[in-house]
Amino acid sequence: MHGRLLWKWRTCKQSASLLTLTSRSTYLYVLTFSSFICGTGPTFCAPGNCTANCDYKAECDPGWGLQYSAASTCPLKVCCSKFGFCGTTEEFCRTNTVPEPHCSGNSVANRVVGYYEGWSTENTCGTMTPAQIPLGIYTHVNYAFALIDPGTFRIANMDATTGSLYQQVTALKGRNPGLQVWISIGGWSFNDPGPTASVFSTLAGSTAAQNEFFASLVSFMSTNGFDGVDLDWEYPVAPERGGNPSDFANYPSFLKNLRAYMNGSGFKYGLSITLPSSYWYLRNFDIVSIDPIVDWFNLMTYDLHGTWDGTDPFIGAVALAHTNLTEIQQSLDLMWRNNINPARVSLGIGFYGRSFTMSSSSCLQAGCPFSGGGNPGPCTKSAGILSDLEIRQIIAQGATVTLDPVAGVEIVTWDSNQWVSFDDEKTLKMKVDFANQFCLGGLLIWAVDLDDLNGTSINALGAAMGKAPSMVSQPVDMSQVTGDLGSDLLPTGTGTKRRDTRTRRRFSV
Repeated sequence: MHGRLLWKWRTCKQSASLLTLTSRSTYLYVLTFSSFICGTGPTFCAPGNCTANCDYKAECDPGWGLQYSAASTCPLKVCCSKFGFCGTTEEFCRTNTVPEPHCSGNSVANRVVGYYEGWSTENTCGTMTPAQIPLGIYTHVNYAFALIDPGTFRIANMDATTGSLYQQVTALKGRNPGLQVWISIGGWSFNDPGPTASVFSTLAGSTAAQNEFFASLVSFMSTNGFDGVDLDWEYPVAPERGGNPSDFANYPSFLKNLRAYMNGSGFKYGLSITLPSSYWYLRNFDIVSIDPIVDWFNLMTYDLHGTWDGTDPFIGAVALAHTNLTEIQQSLDLMWRNNINPARVSLGIGFYGRSFTMSSSSCLQAGCPFSGGGNPGPCTKSAGILSDLEIRQIIAQGATVTLDPVAGVEIVTWDSNQWVSFDDEKTLKMKVDFANQFCLGGLLIWAVDLDDLNGTSINALGAAMGKAPSMVSQPVDMSQVTGDLGSDLLPTGTGTKRRDTRTRRRFSV
């Protein structure tokens, strides 16, 4: 959670410093004052006051000087507390506030980017082929994903089956004049430990690798009819995601070189990147330098919570909605602090929900304990996630639906211990109104194929923007698409490509 005060003092032992100050979900050594209280800065760490030999410094400088602080300021222009830690809440910023943009129009209708999962045709039910994508509301369809060969740095297919879909997706432009189709490169799994984990990092720092990549990319887009490229690097700098510290400066330089190469190709290709909504990862993006290079940012304001919270000592194994207007506003605060034009920000919308198996049937509200991911659906086949199609069918079978008006999300419960957060026509309207209020220039949807074949979710979103219903290839009776969605759901699938196996490190202090 952005800006949560996650540190606290504890009693120290005289003989050594104690693991007491918690930051970024890890324990850090702090220095011990002669009165056996832990702290940072000159009061605790000046010669004669410190009884330990560690050299821990505060995150930022509240006025002590760099002798006691690791940096003079905080990343992303967040606030430095009087104790030398970075955050955005009142404990850190005191009375300082950030000016917010405000509008009364319908700005998000200008750009509706839908991601199409290239592996979705492997589902055993609820499959949406490229030809079945509902058209008319989406302004852009991003095919997810193409990859980068770790040896040659040339464009590679995700697997043997996905490459055949490229031109099927770009062919949609013939049915929907004005539609743009882009290729999205990377994705969460691309930076999982393995041979591709550091590909983006190496590419961003190597002119030779960039030359290979640029030539391959432009040839690939020209051959397959793509109009632009979306880079999904998850994430620069983060060592657990294959990054290194040089990524912060290298990424803007890499993007500038890519833009120049594409501009020189004779075709005006578009360029966007995805951004995390959490400070923990976003701080490693030089968004101020990147802003003038890209056409827009796709801000992933979903997956804010999931089963990974169970290992986070500051959240814990409690069910929380994976999309939440309060936390989304905190994410946008990071944009405003850096003077990012809201017209260049697309708000993330999930056509799926994060699900949980609750610990007790007597506690089914947000914040109640969970014991694991929710039962897998028959189509997505992954514990802890359900597509909009699957959720709507669960609701049709008598599930309880409760609106959380503050978070702007529906909570669906069934089978005595199943729980999922979900956006329907009411909460999608709330999110559209929220995005318009802050002058955002568009929406991104993950994912097109998690909707049903009648476009129920995209039509609800379109209605919230005052748009006519989508064109569908042929109306479908969705009640006939899958079988029973009760407690005897199919076994969990591997889920290796879908955005359902990720873990999140939360923002702390």
